[in-house]
Amino acid sequence: MDSLVLDKEYVKLVAHLKERIKSAQLKAALAVNQELINLYWYIGHQILEKQKQAKWGSAFIENLSSDLQHAFPETAGFSPSNLKRMRIFAELYPDVEISAQSVRQLPWGHIIVLIQKVKVSTERNWYAEQTISEGWARSTLEKAIKSDLYQRQAINDNKTSNYLERLPTAQSLLAQDILRNPYNFDFLGLHKEAHEREIEQASIEHITKFLLEMGKGFAFVGSQVPLVIGDQEFFIDMLFYHLKLHSFVVVEIKATAFKPEHAGQLNFYLSAVDDLIKTPQDAPTIGLLLCKSRNKVVAEYALKSIEKPIGISEFELTKAIPDKLKTSLPTIAEIEQELSAITPEKEGG
Repeated sequence: MDSLVLDKEYVKLVAHLKERIKSAQLKAALAVNQELINLYWYIGHQILEKQKQAKWGSAFIENLSSDLQHAFPETAGFSPSNLKRMRIFAELYPDVEISAQSVRQLPWGHIIVLIQKVKVSTERNWYAEQTISEGWARSTLEKAIKSDLYQRQAINDNKTSNYLERLPTAQSLLAQDILRNPYNFDFLGLHKEAHEREIEQASIEHITKFLLEMGKGFAFVGSQVPLVIGDQEFFIDMLFYHLKLHSFVVVEIKATAFKPEHAGQLNFYLSAVDDLIKTPQDAPTIGLLLCKSRNKVVAEYALKSIEKPIGISEFELTKAIPDKLKTSLPTIAEIEQELSAITPEKEGG
């Protein structure tokens, strides 16, 4: 009996020590990373100051790189290109203790992406904070920047939802925060005239990328989820569960412009999910209506009398043609004129 108790205590002790060791390793890794980032900022700052004072040109960085690599052959990171990145880092953040609080917690590879691809400091800091809170890998950060996530989520004042009025405060703020406009579904590889079922099917085939665009916390439950109400059967386009909101999320896709009746249909589905699927431990079910386009004023009026929490956003299947390229493309009338010129008329037409 004593040996059994001892064994249990020993297993408990080992588990406890493992957690402490992992915690210590993580803290040590973070501390080492922050020291490295502080060192890189300091080197960049020194390069900036010396180039200002002595008017040293690009040869200075080449020589410094060579000398540092010779002095520390076992240490990577002193290439001319990396020294130039350090200089840019120090230039963008003159006071690293204050202006780069979030950025300096990131690995150097992430910082390189930020300083090279994001020019505005507030936007750069937002991406840094999102990377920390969401645990983004560098490739995920690059995709978020490429898809203009900051513009679509953080500063977009064109969001339409009744989340703030229909949900408890803590949940409503998070729900409003995850709402994007527009959602970018370029990865689905569909033409912009694709039908709803095509979009839904392609989303399932590319569910990993679809979930990445939806944002962290979404778990896919199913598509065309049946709801039996009375003697009729209805089908939800896509059903998700959000791990942070602790609620089901019903996503309806409309390959048309938004119509008020779309909100009524989604409201109906939310009531059914709350009654038939939701458990007492779950928060209220949330609705997200994705339309090809929507008039913000019409959407706001449609949501006024809706009791369930619903957000309405647009989605993009193909990126808009740049204005410069648009001016060089022929119009529909011009194309039709060319076709009529080369297509012979049918006899006896």
